[in-house]
Amino acid sequence: MQLDEKALDLILLKARTQNGWLPTPVTDAELRAIYQIMRSGPTSANSCPARILFVRTPEAKARLIPALSPGNVDKTKAAPVTAIIGYDTRFYELLPKLFPHRPEMKNPYEANAKLAETVAFRNGTLQGAYFMIAARAVGLDVGGMSGFDNAKVDAEFFPDGRVKSNFLCNVGHGDPSKVMAKLPRLEFDEACTLF
Repeated sequence: MQLDEKALDLILLKARTQNGWLPTPVTDAELRAIYQIMRSGPTSANSCPARILFVRTPEAKARLIPALSPGNVDKTKAAPVTAIIGYDTRFYELLPKLFPHRPEMKNPYEANAKLAETVAFRNGTLQGAYFMIAARAVGLDVGGMSGFDNAKVDAEFFPDGRVKSNFLCNVGHGDPSKVMAKLPRLEFDEACTLF
C-alpha cells in the first residue's frame, strides 16, 4: 500500500515550515491525537525516549521567551502551542515495560551514561520528526526551531536534569501570508550513493 499524492503533499511534499500563526486554538484532543500517531514510529529497542512539554499559557510562554533567539520570539508568542521536544536521559528504566521480551536491554544503557545519552538523543530526534509529521497528518501546521538556549530551557522546564531539550516546535494553524517560498533541495545524486 502507498500513500496517495494528496497525503504525501499534506505531510511533506507541499507542507511548509510556518513562521506566522492564526489565532485558532489547538485542542487537547489534537495534541493527544498527535502523540497517538507519533508514538508508533520505530525507535531502537522500542526505547521511546522523547518527552514533550506543551507550552500553551501566557505564563508558560513568558518563561520560555528569555531562552529564544530574537528571530524566534514573535512567532513563538503568536503560536497557540510550542512543544519542547526533549529526551529522557534515563529512558532505559522503562525498557522492561517497553521491551518486555528482553528486559535486560536496560543494562548496557544503565551502565554507560554516554551510550544512553547517544541513544536517547538519536531516538528522541526521530520521535521529534514523527511528531511533526503526525501534527501535519491531523491537520495542523508546524514550525520547528533550534534557535534557543538549551541550558536555559532545561533549567526552566526540566530542572531535575533527567529530561533534556532537543528542539522546539510551534504548532497551530499557519498564517499563509507568512510562508516562505519552498527552498531548493539536493537531488538524489547529490545526497545519495549507490553501491
